[in-house]
Amino acid sequence: KGKCPEDGWDESTIELFLHELAIMDSNNFLGNCGVGEREGRVVSGLVARRHYRLIHGIGRSGDISAVQPKAAGSSLLNKLTNSVVLDVIKLAGVRTVASCFVVPMATGMSLTLCFLTLRHKRPKAKYIIWPRIDQKSCFKSMITAGFEPVVIENVLEGDELRTDLEAVEGKIKALGAENILCVHSTTSCFAPRVPDRLEELAVICANYDIPHIVNNAYGVQSSKCMHLIQQGARVGRIDAFVQSLDKNFMVPVGGAIIAGFNEPFIQEISKMYPGRASASPSLDVLITLLSLGTSGYKKLLKERKEMFLYLSSELKKLADNHNERLLDTPHNPISLAMSLKNLDETNDAAVTQLGSMLFTRQVSGARVVPCGAVQTVNNYTFKGFMSHANDYPCAYLNAASAIGIKKQDVDVFLKRLDKCLKTFRKEAKQEKSINDTNAATEQLED
Repeated sequence: KGKCPEDGWDESTIELFLHELAIMDSNNFLGNCGVGEREGRVVSGLVARRHYRLIHGIGRSGDISAVQPKAAGSSLLNKLTNSVVLDVIKLAGVRTVASCFVVPMATGMSLTLCFLTLRHKRPKAKYIIWPRIDQKSCFKSMITAGFEPVVIENVLEGDELRTDLEAVEGKIKALGAENILCVHSTTSCFAPRVPDRLEELAVICANYDIPHIVNNAYGVQSSKCMHLIQQGARVGRIDAFVQSLDKNFMVPVGGAIIAGFNEPFIQEISKMYPGRASASPSLDVLITLLSLGTSGYKKLLKERKEMFLYLSSELKKLADNHNERLLDTPHNPISLAMSLKNLDETNDAAVTQLGSMLFTRQVSGARVVPCGAVQTVNNYTFKGFMSHANDYPCAYLNAASAIGIKKQDVDVFLKRLDKCLKTFRKEAKQEKSINDTNAATEQLED
């Protein structure tokens, strides 16, 4: 039926299925005689086994979704993967999605492919409206496609950084709708930035007849992010949304899903990809979803939500103990941020030093964001880089509850963070004591 099975398959069943697909490819035919330049020849047995002898890749020279006559098994694998992934996207919350395909590129290059496809539809356009998010690949995706990003600064509402809708509409009017390729919005992001106001942006795009591309990098695992996409498409315009395979399905880096509500447009994007493509990302995600089944994937999504609540409550307690606070970012369903105000005031280098200390203690993924960092990306200078704003009120630390996280991960992280912060407090007390002693000595001498 082309759907993800409810109950996961065991490994031997999956391997049998893959071997059945592989013997449908010409490179595995007994007595095959290949006289072309691309005959699926692999000299290393280890490499052949690593790919289950599915060597031909996916697509043809003119279309990544096309069927290859000499590789019926690989073509079937590609069709099935796209179908199963579409089923899972619907299960995750975007119920009216019409089409999707797995592309063997990470999120940034997949966004570039979407922009290049829109170029043919809007030949006059040279600008992309982009509510700021301090992540290099999504910014560079626009530059690589040959467009000029128009950065819309976020507005501070409480602790949260949110979409400035007035500024978006003002730029559209100032530049002219026909000169704008699309609005490039974001769902999943690091707190204190929260997902863009997708519904309102979708309505603006519909009103001005401007395409809308959504960077949904790790949003499939969040019902809130998927709901925003579903609602945006219902009330306005969303042309495509792009998500990473590794972040949402726990497979190796190197693949993404491009999905949308208009099947001909999604097919147009797939035809824009030049040449054939690696089947590895498709193979990895198909194996993963067959082993999990819908019940297994739903269980992972449920556990992630539970761990988010646990991480939030425990990080708040730790923040209170160190006279800091958990920033109030209720619109961000994945990432949390804890202020580092006292650390920042104690020592300029202390904030970045904390990041180094955590990393050397095998804490990965936690981001420490100092105030006032400046970064130049493709000749565009961002003030306050990593904080999504020119002047965020305080330095802070990020932690995320992403799919696959365990209670043990949270507990060990909090224990190590607590130890690092105590080290800083101890050093600060010693320094204060030395300063007080020196001051007292100077007074006596006077």
